Amino acid sequence: MRAISTYDGLGDEIESAMREARNAFGNAGLIVEKLILQGRHIEVQIAGDGDGNVIHLFERECTLQRRHQKLIEEAPAANLAPALRQRILDDAVRLGRKLRYRGVGTVEFIVSGTDYYFLEVNPRLQVEHPVTEMVTGIDIVEAMLRIAAGEGLPAKQGEVVCQGHAVEARICAEDPNDNFMPSTGELAHVRFPSGGIRVETGVESGSIVTPYYDSMLAKLIARASTRDEALDQLDRALSETSIFGVTTNLDFLRRLIALPATRAATLHTRLIDERIDTLTTTAGDIDPEVLAVGAYFWMMRQRAARSSNPWQAGSLTGWQMAAADDGLSPIPILHLEAAGVSAEIRFAPLQPDGSMLIGVDDARVRVQLSPLADDMFTAAVNARCETVRIAQKDQAIFVHDPRRAHTMTAIPYLRYISTSAEISGELRAPMTGVVLKINVTVGSRVKAGDPTVVMESMKMELRIASEVDGVVTAVHFKPGDTVERNAVVAVVEPALIPQ
Repeated sequence: MRAISTYDGLGDEIESAMREARNAFGNAGLIVEKLILQGRHIEVQIAGDGDGNVIHLFERECTLQRRHQKLIEEAPAANLAPALRQRILDDAVRLGRKLRYRGVGTVEFIVSGTDYYFLEVNPRLQVEHPVTEMVTGIDIVEAMLRIAAGEGLPAKQGEVVCQGHAVEARICAEDPNDNFMPSTGELAHVRFPSGGIRVETGVESGSIVTPYYDSMLAKLIARASTRDEALDQLDRALSETSIFGVTTNLDFLRRLIALPATRAATLHTRLIDERIDTLTTTAGDIDPEVLAVGAYFWMMRQRAARSSNPWQAGSLTGWQMAAADDGLSPIPILHLEAAGVSAEIRFAPLQPDGSMLIGVDDARVRVQLSPLADDMFTAAVNARCETVRIAQKDQAIFVHDPRRAHTMTAIPYLRYISTSAEISGELRAPMTGVVLKINVTVGSRVKAGDPTVVMESMKMELRIASEVDGVVTAVHFKPGDTVERNAVVAVVEPALIPQ
């Protein structure tokens, strides 16, 4: 889908949309429709027996979406006028009867004020079907199979009752802080809530997220007697979920649920676009205390791994000659990178109570970690005490505190300073995918920001742009090639380009 407000760049948008459609569905045909800027996405679950008998299972609200992909769904829709709701339900059933619909399906509408427009019928199971199951008590998958077996509808219309409120969140492998860039790789550690919440997923610790499928990893579904209670329950479930190894939208979903507009159900399909600055974070906002917790965990693992080394005395963390008055090592021991922030880490000796003073650049943080179970620890950080989850995979350390999840890269300091290098003009693939289009050839002059290569990954186009003005000196792939994450797709030699 492409929203078009001016004719500028229309040709490129048409070409891109056709290419996406052809790759995803084998059909590059396009439909031009009226654009509803601030509509609501309301859909109705129907079931028909093929003989003209059709019932509805009430409606779902699927308005909270980005790039036309739903993130939060709920049933029933909140703040929908009863008369408008009934008209929408009746029209969905009427359409099903007209078609002599057989099976279960979803009739989708865009609502704008008191008007609504038909979008499409999805003749299949929807990702968001659990919220309907949770409020009606009807197993939609069972209903599909029984209808297909000729057993008819699961209930009469008068027997279908909507009770309580259900909300679903889609957890995706993507980075909301980087324009929702998909994220691939191995899931180093996965933990979902253990009770009181419906979890639907196909991943576990050690699973590999590839670029060949949709980015969704799991769905969490909460049900309660009221909408506010269901949202609170879903927020707690998201806070208790840890997925380490790839970037996910977990923190983004919690911010989205907390938005006043979400809580008040004053929703429209462009809400996320309008509030994106509130919902995302920028580089440089990680707390030194979080880095200190990660550094403490790293050091304890180092000590455990080297406990047989006679040079690693129990009270020492490294050479202590000429240490400062606070006991910190005179030179950095570790380099940590997280959220665009780099920090030099110094350690003081471990104290008898298990605490350690850690220097994070100029900050001084006293940390103590006490294991609870599995990946959970009690973290005493300066004057604060809280429960955190921590895991490590190779050089990556993952810290999930009550506020959000953090990923940091740990590099012993001497190794870090020996491998630091200047930025080059190498253009690298941000993730594994397929090359769709090459916009340059060797000798092409480009400016910073010019797109050089178009890739596809996880059903989404990615454009790799030059970071410098210069001349293309190498192109290593052609359309149709599969490239691995971080592979050099082209090289730009920095040069002054005449204006």
